[in-house]
Amino acid sequence: MNPIHNFVFGIYPYICLTVFFVGSLIRFDRDQYTWKSDSSQMLRMGQLRWGSNLFHVGVLFLFFGHFIGMLTPHAVYNIFISAGTKQLLAMVSGGIAGLAALVGVGLLLQRRLTEPRIRVNSKTSDIVILWLFLIQLALGVATVPISGQHLDGSVMMLLADWGQHIVTFRGGAADLIISVSWVFKLHLFLGMTIFLIFPFTRLVHIWSGFASLGYIVRPFQVVRSRRLNVPAGHNQPGRS
Repeated sequence: MNPIHNFVFGIYPYICLTVFFVGSLIRFDRDQYTWKSDSSQMLRMGQLRWGSNLFHVGVLFLFFGHFIGMLTPHAVYNIFISAGTKQLLAMVSGGIAGLAALVGVGLLLQRRLTEPRIRVNSKTSDIVILWLFLIQLALGVATVPISGQHLDGSVMMLLADWGQHIVTFRGGAADLIISVSWVFKLHLFLGMTIFLIFPFTRLVHIWSGFASLGYIVRPFQVVRSRRLNVPAGHNQPGRS
């Protein structure tokens, strides 16, 4: 099993990240008309408001929580908070956000599968990505009680070390998590797979959401009125 483990957690991450960035760039360059969220709001509002809000708020919190929590070196936060306290904070906040997102994606999936008009207008990728998120969020919530069995933060530090080794191109990343629970490993694998299929789904509209933050720092656009210099005694257009 070691060769498989080394491939999944040592090589597969780089395949997923390469497809994620390069694939998104190619799709933006060649298929800009497909770069949209394909909202089904006009077909049926119903559960969309609750499902969409719960899902997006929960997932955004989890994304930034994972990003900061996993990629911040231990020496940076160890001055202010211990590994065990950080893990407890992640368990509580992540558990709440995970449950909210799980309920939200469940509502969205049920709406897309049971409403005939939405089902007909749904792509296969739309349903697949919702199922993947449902399973991924369920796995994430399942890690909370498992993390409660080791409140010293040791496993959390191993997972963070793995992520930091991957993004800094250091070897031996897969060896760091060889002893962690299969639930964590499946959660990592599925998360990487979502990055892999990202450019081929409606998820690409997330890039536009982050890009819109550029409007905050964009300078004001100056608009000046254009005046026609009409010679004296010359009739203006449209007048006699």
